[in-house]
Amino acid sequence: MKCRCKSALRALVLLLTGWLALIATAGIGCAADYRPLIGRWQRIDGGYVIDVRQVEPDGSIDARYLNPRTINVSQANASTLKGYLKIFLELSDVGYPGSTYTLIYDPEKDILLGTYYQAVQRQNYDVIFVRMTRQ
Repeated sequence: MKCRCKSALRALVLLLTGWLALIATAGIGCAADYRPLIGRWQRIDGGYVIDVRQVEPDGSIDARYLNPRTINVSQANASTLKGYLKIFLELSDVGYPGSTYTLIYDPEKDILLGTYYQAVQRQNYDVIFVRMTRQ
């Protein structure tokens, strides 16, 4: 069982690396419709949840982060990166002083993928979130 989990994680990391390389070389575009970001997203490696309640036209996000209790979100913004929707969340709570998520929305798979910076450990982790509910 342990070996299968490691193999699955390696496959996801390879997928993430390839996908990020693809968008890094994609043409510049503009995606102004942030509605696909709205919803509850669960990280595939645990019970971490990002609840995007609303995204304003200026990119400001009303979001909650749960692990499983609510963790304070000090900053939440949406923007575009080479035509893809991007979310940036900064956490500010006990155990999360300045930890951040930088995530890209993949419309074909309806997932968020990117990096989690764990500020206490000063380490980056590749992460994937799947939609829990449709809006």
